[in-house]
Amino acid sequence: MNIPYLSFTGMHDSIREEMHQAFSAVYDSHWYVLGKKVEAFESQYAGFNGTAFCKGLSNGLDALHLSLKVLGVGPGDEVIVPSNTYIATVLAVSYTGATPVFSEPDPGTYNLDPVRVAEAITGKTKVILPVHLYGQACDMQAIMDLAARHHISVVEDNAQAHGAAFNGKLTGAWGHINATSFYPGKNLGALGDGGAITTNDPELARKAEILRNYGSQKKYFNEVIGHNMRLDELQAALLSVKLPYLKKWTEARQTLAEGYTQRLQGAGDLVLPVTAPGATHVYHVYMVRTRQRDALQAFLQDKGIGTLIHYPLPPHLQEAYRFLGYQQGDFPIAETIAGTCLSLPLWPGMTEAALDEVAGQIHTFFKTHRS
Repeated sequence: MNIPYLSFTGMHDSIREEMHQAFSAVYDSHWYVLGKKVEAFESQYAGFNGTAFCKGLSNGLDALHLSLKVLGVGPGDEVIVPSNTYIATVLAVSYTGATPVFSEPDPGTYNLDPVRVAEAITGKTKVILPVHLYGQACDMQAIMDLAARHHISVVEDNAQAHGAAFNGKLTGAWGHINATSFYPGKNLGALGDGGAITTNDPELARKAEILRNYGSQKKYFNEVIGHNMRLDELQAALLSVKLPYLKKWTEARQTLAEGYTQRLQGAGDLVLPVTAPGATHVYHVYMVRTRQRDALQAFLQDKGIGTLIHYPLPPHLQEAYRFLGYQQGDFPIAETIAGTCLSLPLWPGMTEAALDEVAGQIHTFFKTHRS
């Protein structure tokens, strides 16, 4: 059985006609940038996410960058980020001229540990940037309380957690201004690049709206030095089709994840995902860990089963950040995760037979390979 890491078939086949109609509507409108489709999706996504404002942007990295910029982050400031995040989180900080300060995650949930975050705060800290990694909500109550005590801002990186919640409140609705991505592989994915910011602050929303469009509210009149970071009409229209299906697709992901967890009990040294009290998990990724990660990945590939590693090298060890002076061993939790993590196939439409095959092959691996 050939089982790819990701397949869009289960989602896209069922909405093919709706997506074609959305494309035709945009095509025939003769208006392709910052029009009614973008406005409609912004309203719909803000309503879904429980925030007063949503502003569509070109991608998730731009959304992170713009979120920091509207908060006034710049040279001399520090932004606390997870030591085990995807590089985009850190790049956004660098774009502002600020310094990324890495904080180790909780080794059970892989999300920021508020206790360690507190230890990382200095007089230069301007923002805490929690990432809801793999689809599980961070402990946002503790993070927001910590930020309030120190009079600093919070920007959520919600790229992997559309629809997740902590204490009943959705991710992307906690921070002062928050960023998300609609890259095709995300739980809510466009058919190209796309992103957004969400906020309840009208002034931050206004600043983001101006900065995304060359620093302009009125064509050819520019108030500030801005950017071209706009979500286009076509991607907005396609996202509007997909958004009503997100709840159903999330439930499918959660059912599949539960199926994995049941089937993989007792498999070698495999560490399975856990969900923290108060948090929900929308399983953008079903990530397991094992000391035999590379051998297991090769074994599964040989059996026709696709996997990915999220992520093989932590940001502090990337060549791009060598100038910060970090060495192997400086962030041991992140480094351990990077050396042992493996993401298994999971997508809406994946069958029970596919789950059985993946889990069965993993059990076979551990029976025949001894560490």
